[in-house]
Formats: sequence, structure tokens, C-alpha cells
Amino acid sequence: MLKTLGKQIKEFKKDSFLTPCFMILEVIMETLIPVLMGSIIDNGVEKGDMRHIILMGLGMIGIALVSLYAGIMGGKYGARASTGFAKNLREAMYNNIQTFSFANIDKFSTAGLVTRLTTDVTNLQNAYQMILRMCIRAPFSLIIAMTASFLISARIASIYLIAVIILGGALAIIVRLAMKYFSQLFEKYDALNASTQENISASRVVKAYVREDYEINKFKNASGAVYKLGVRAEKIVIMNGPLMMFTVYCCILLISWVGAHMIVSDTLTTGNLTALLAYCMNILMSLMMLSMVFVMITMSMASAKRICEVLEEKATICNPENPVMEVKDGSIRFSHVTFRYNENSESPVLDDINLDIKAGETIGIIGGTGSSKTSLVNLISRLYDASQGSVLVGGRDVKEYDLETLRNQVSVVLQKNVLFSGTVLENLRWGDENATEEECKRACELACADEFIQKMPEGYNTYIEQGGANVSGGQKQRLCIARALLKKPCVLILDDSTSAVDTATDAKIRHAFAKEIPNTTKLIIAQRISSIQGADRIIVMNEGKIDGIGTHEELLAGNAIYREVYEAQTDGARDFDEGKEAN
Repeated sequence: MLKTLGKQIKEFKKDSFLTPCFMILEVIMETLIPVLMGSIIDNGVEKGDMRHIILMGLGMIGIALVSLYAGIMGGKYGARASTGFAKNLREAMYNNIQTFSFANIDKFSTAGLVTRLTTDVTNLQNAYQMILRMCIRAPFSLIIAMTASFLISARIASIYLIAVIILGGALAIIVRLAMKYFSQLFEKYDALNASTQENISASRVVKAYVREDYEINKFKNASGAVYKLGVRAEKIVIMNGPLMMFTVYCCILLISWVGAHMIVSDTLTTGNLTALLAYCMNILMSLMMLSMVFVMITMSMASAKRICEVLEEKATICNPENPVMEVKDGSIRFSHVTFRYNENSESPVLDDINLDIKAGETIGIIGGTGSSKTSLVNLISRLYDASQGSVLVGGRDVKEYDLETLRNQVSVVLQKNVLFSGTVLENLRWGDENATEEECKRACELACADEFIQKMPEGYNTYIEQGGANVSGGQKQRLCIARALLKKPCVLILDDSTSAVDTATDAKIRHAFAKEIPNTTKLIIAQRISSIQGADRIIVMNEGKIDGIGTHEELLAGNAIYREVYEAQTDGARDFDEGKEAN
């Protein structure tokens, strides 16, 4: 874990080195001040030597200024090192997340990743700064002050030593008890973030079903869980302060009592007692700072573990050593393909699939919910890898291709349509960042999106809200189809991507595809038979297997599932909104 995190210090190694150096300089200067104070009392005040008082006083001022400078510079470099470390952590996590396959992403919740990128990184940032500053300053100050105290009076310094041992043991118990609660606390943060994210993203549904009170109670429970664990942890940690102050005052009383007896017996000078009292405060305050560091480290250990889980996660899908950089054509072949989302699951999602699709064919895919239609097409663009067997595109196994090359040529309009905040053109250029406005318009014409874009206030420069909140479901689908077409792919996969458009518009899109991109292999997953009726072949999926394959007429005659779906859809009335846009 330390090795993983240490790699992210990178260009801030110099700052990370200079911070403890300045902290050590500050401690040395602070340690010298009590020595000069004792000298002023013993050799200046008691002997009436004003010159000595002035010289020592000027020396103390000089030392104090050096200490001030060291403290400022230590703070400056410490802040730069810790914030830079946090910046690198966030970038490293975010960049690694971008390499994740769907299988990797399935291991982490969205809310969990957000918490790791925000709260957990902030905890680690604070802990790193404490380590660079206090974790160096406190023990160094304690050791030097303890050494100086023993040189002055071993008898009185023994009081410090006993106090340090007692407080150290108490601190270890406090840290151990608090660690358990802090580990649980960040899991509750995930639940809190999940509740917030879900509520905001689905605010329209919440209001439509008048579920505000339910969501408020849900958030209240999640927030309450964080509160309860936080209070339990803090109740343990807070014991550190009173225990520390009790020990400090006990030490001062004991030192004063023992020191007074030693002064009376001429075994200790007044100046030395003053220096010892100053060192007492240095030692115990150093111990208090150390306790704060340990508490912060305790909190950050859970965060560090969660961050390392993301940083150390290896993408399950990556490029081969010598990847193929060109997809010859849009032919597709499944050879004895079996697929499981979880390798330990007994039943496969896809079971022994064999399929040959020629380049340029239009293939319809239909089946009930959970029949693995989406799982089938996800293997083509290598969003997942087959557990057994092989998937070939353009005559080559998809595992042989460069991922970027493959996914540029196998364009997928996913089941869940996503638009990003930005203009219509900016969203379209996700398909091809160098596409001209004319190319974007042409793609929109093929997807039947141009007609509603022209009616928007600023046409193709109209701003799309986050998630496409200001466009209808059908409009969002058509924009996503246009975006996919801009890739000019060899294979185009539409995963139930026209479900929100009326049948007339659906027919126009299919007609445009047949006329304008005849050489592109088109795989259309649909729930409506009318959307795939004109396909070259139709695949009927059932429980992860191909139940039937053929033309519309062949399946009507020979496939019971297809015939049942067809009869169920044609017995009722036709879409009443034919020729209109579904909203």
C-alpha cells in the first residue's frame, strides 16, 4: 500500500524533503531558547549582569526569528507537497478508472468511487501534511527535549519519561478502539453519497410519484448512520485531550515540587528549573501532537486502503502485445462462446453460442427480458471478454485488436442513452472529434434528429443540460444514434435504441440505414417486431441461447417464441402516434 501511494508523490519529492528539514530546524531553535532563558536567570538576573541579559536576549530574538522562518517555510512546502500529492492521487485514480472494463466498473459503486476521489483523498492529504510536519517535528522535539532534560537533571527528567510511557500506552488503546469505527464510517459515507446521487439524478421520478418524504427519510437514515459512527469514534478520540492535559499539569506540579526541594538543597539552579518546565511543555505538547497525528493516520488508513483498491485494480481487458490496427470488414463470428459475468457463477449468461454474420447484413435480435441480448452484443466491441470460445470481427479474434481501433469500428448505441453537458455539436463530436458541421448534420439526417434540432432555439449550438435533461427520450436516442454514425463504423449496434421513438420515425431510420450505409453490418436489438421485421435475419434469444434464427417469415412459421410475440403485438391496435414524435 505504501509503495502504491508513494508513487504519487512524483514531482513533489523536493517539497516532501524540505518540509521535515525545516521542521527539524524549527525544533532545534525552539530547544535552544530554554537554555538561553536559564542562562539569563542564572548568569544574568541572579548575578546582576545586564550585558549578559542583553546578549542572551538578542540571541533569543535571533533564534526566534530563525524558528519563525523555518515554521513558515515548513508550512509552505508541506502545503505544496500534500496538495500536490492529493492532486496526483485524484488524477491517478481517475486515469485508471478510464481503463476499466465493464467488469472492473461492476466491482465499484458510482457513489463509492466519488467518495474515494473526494473524501478519502482529502483525508489522505491532511494525513500526509501531518506526517511531513508533525510526525517529524513532534518526535524530534520530544527526543531533543528529553535529552536536554536528562543532561540538566536525570531525576526530574524521569518524571517526563514515566508520563510519556503512560500516555503512549493510553494513546495506543485509543487509536485501536477508534480505528474500528473509522473503517465503518467511510462505508456509510458511500451510502450517503449514493442516496444523494440517486435522489438528484431521479428528481423528476421522485416528484412524479410524490416520494419526497420517503427520500428525505432515506437520506436522514444514511446521514444518521454517519453521525452515530462519527460520534462513537470521536467519543474515544476526545479522551486524548483531557488525559493529556491531566498529565501535563501533574508533571508541572511534580517538577515544581521536586525542583523546589532541589533548589533549596543547591542541587539545581532556578534557571535550570525554568528550562526544565519549558522542556516539560515541549515534551508533552509533542506527545499531544503525536496523538493527533496517530488519530489522523487512523482515519486515513481506511481511506488509503480504499484508494489503493482503485489504483491497484488492473483492467480485465487490455491491448495485446502486437495489436491489429485495422478492421478488415464488418463480418462477425461467434464460435462456441460461453460467457459469465462472475466466473464463479454456476449458470452462464450465454451458453455455447455459434453465429456467423456477413459484412453488410442487417441482423435483428429479439427476446424476453433477461434473455442476454445485450450481453451478446457487448462481446463484439469487447466491453466484456468471452469466458470460453472466441468472437471474431473482420476475420480476427477481437482480443487481437487494438481496443481503440476495434471500438471505433464497432460503434455501439448502448441501452442507456447518455448525453453530456455541452452543445448539440459537442455531443455529436464524441463520435468523431474532427467531424465538420456538415458531417454532423448528415448523421443527424440519417438518425432523423435534424428535424427537431432545427426547431431548437440555437439549432446545433443549443446547450444540452447534464444527462440530456432538456430533450425527450426519443430525441436523446436519435442524437446518440447520430453520434455513433459519425464514427463511420464497420459494425453498428443499436441496443434497443429506438424504443422511445414512434414507429414511423423508426421506419425512416431503418430505411436511411439501408440506403446510406449498406456496407455497414447492423445489429438491432428491439422489443418491437416492426423494428426488425425487414432485417436480413432475425435472432431469437431465450435464456442465454439462440432459440431460432431466420427471416421474419421463416420464424413465423417455425419458431414458437417469435410467433407468440408477433401475435401479441399485432392483435392490439397500432401505435396511435404513428407519424408523430414520442415524448
